[in-house]
Amino acid sequence: MTLGALGVVYGDIGTSPLYALKEVFHGGHVVANHDNILGVLSLLFWTMTVIVSLKYVLLILRADNNGEGGLIAMLALATNAVNDKPKLRRGLLVVGLFGTAIFYGDAVITPAMTVLGAVEGIDVYAPQFHAAILPLTLLVLAGLFAVQRLGTAGIGKAFGPVMLVWFCSLALLGIPHIVSNPHVLVAINPAYAFAFCMEYRWVAFVALGAVVLVVTGGEALYADLGHFGKKPIRIAWYGFVMPALVINYFGQGAMLLNDPAAVKNPFFLLAPSWAEIPLFLLATLAAIVASQALITAAFSVTKQAVQLGILPRMRILHTSVRDIGQIYIPFVNWGLFAFVVLAVVFFGSSSNLAAAYGVAVTIDMTITTVMTFFVIRYGWKYPLALCVAATGLFFIIDLTFLASNLLKVAHGGWFPLLIGIGMFTLMLTWKQGRRLLSKKLREDAIDLESFLEAVFVSPPTRVPGTAVFLSAEQGSTPNALLHNLKHNKVLHAQNLFVSVKHHEVPWIGFDKRVQVQSLGNDCWQVSLHFGFKNEPDVPEALKLLQQSGVLLEEMDTSYFLSRDIVIPTIGSGMALWREKLFASMHRNAAAAADFLHLPTNRVVELGSKVEL
Repeated sequence: MTLGALGVVYGDIGTSPLYALKEVFHGGHVVANHDNILGVLSLLFWTMTVIVSLKYVLLILRADNNGEGGLIAMLALATNAVNDKPKLRRGLLVVGLFGTAIFYGDAVITPAMTVLGAVEGIDVYAPQFHAAILPLTLLVLAGLFAVQRLGTAGIGKAFGPVMLVWFCSLALLGIPHIVSNPHVLVAINPAYAFAFCMEYRWVAFVALGAVVLVVTGGEALYADLGHFGKKPIRIAWYGFVMPALVINYFGQGAMLLNDPAAVKNPFFLLAPSWAEIPLFLLATLAAIVASQALITAAFSVTKQAVQLGILPRMRILHTSVRDIGQIYIPFVNWGLFAFVVLAVVFFGSSSNLAAAYGVAVTIDMTITTVMTFFVIRYGWKYPLALCVAATGLFFIIDLTFLASNLLKVAHGGWFPLLIGIGMFTLMLTWKQGRRLLSKKLREDAIDLESFLEAVFVSPPTRVPGTAVFLSAEQGSTPNALLHNLKHNKVLHAQNLFVSVKHHEVPWIGFDKRVQVQSLGNDCWQVSLHFGFKNEPDVPEALKLLQQSGVLLEEMDTSYFLSRDIVIPTIGSGMALWREKLFASMHRNAAAAADFLHLPTNRVVELGSKVEL
């Protein structure tokens, strides 16, 4: 599990030596002299220690949602903790949605930044081939996104060993330079970071925007908690990843103390001449692993967002018969690829992308800290003073890094912000649109029990088989039933009125999956409960009804769905342009039958128009 964590969890943060130290000195704000090199190294070391070792590994990993982590899991924990405070809950929901939206900006920037940073090794070893950097980067990225449809199971098995070799190489590259100039180790003393900040102040504040690159990927520690558990993640970090990163950064620093001109690309210049080509190939491979981790995370986050009603249904393909987490979402895959290509072509170099990188990372880091406060204060009921002490320092540090990165909005930071704001608009529009649609349907709905009583006063003809009527609102008469009675004038021998409910917890076991209530005359009200990591397989869940004496024959069961056509109108709902956007999203959402795993040859869809 620890080896697996090396490959999946630490791919992003593990490739930060490619560009982090170089970017601090890039642009001429910080001169690469003796005191500055030691001051910057000290900043890098203590940034990693405080943000990753203390904040994420010690504190945030404790805030698991039934063993699951990530911003959506944290959002569920925080909003549930303040259920009795509606205004605060709504505020946290909006903040959490924005953090989730900004993640997509990170998912675009990471592949572009890491692959471009690795391929730029060409400039060090063979500058005459500089023109090949962008085409080669795009070729590598095109290959990476193209193989996603085949599934990551086979590729994933190689992740751990590849990153094991990578981290060993990081340490081996740094050790000779540290041995040749051990004086560099004094930078472990935080006094050097403090002195650098006090002497340069504004320049040091600006430099923080590049220093934060050493912790990009820290969110993955928490996001992948459910895959590996706390212990393997902690063992990998303290025992292997952090030592390798520190040795490499200090090796780069020792080399810069001897030769400040090496600041143009200190990582690749660490290597002896015989290791240049192997290091270039290994760095490119490591960059692919780091990119793959973000792509996989984007699929996972999207699936969770769909099941929580934050995004419309999408076509989700399972690439493994054994692992339910191995999924592929074509729309997300090629949407990410389009934006990644745009980022590579528009920005052209990892240095230009660095400005865009930090903004997305620091926003998510700050939001995670805020959410953690509400979890430990209202969920775990810890004293206020302890909660402020536990999260206050991290919040101040996160806010400082965020403020520094906001200075770079005009120089590229706008790119992930633009993606994030676009996704946030879609998420908020979808969530509010669904709420308005549900409200409208409730206003026009007929109470199910009363309706059935009226129907069975003079019952229609009963035909053999079972009818499953899917309804969003429990207790309301589905439009599909009304249309079926109106046009076909028959009722099945057995009728199930099924509501599918997705909850803000990762997993709901089979023992709590089904609730059933008899309505008489072989009619039942059924509620199916799924967590945001569960697979919403309705036919499989309905098999559990046998325990309640409700028997379903697969070939004699038909599934009736109401397909609502949304008509935007000027009124008290959302702005007209948002209603039109929601109507378009609703119309283009993947079919409910596919999302709920209904057998395609046994589905009947009946439509109706709804004015918002």
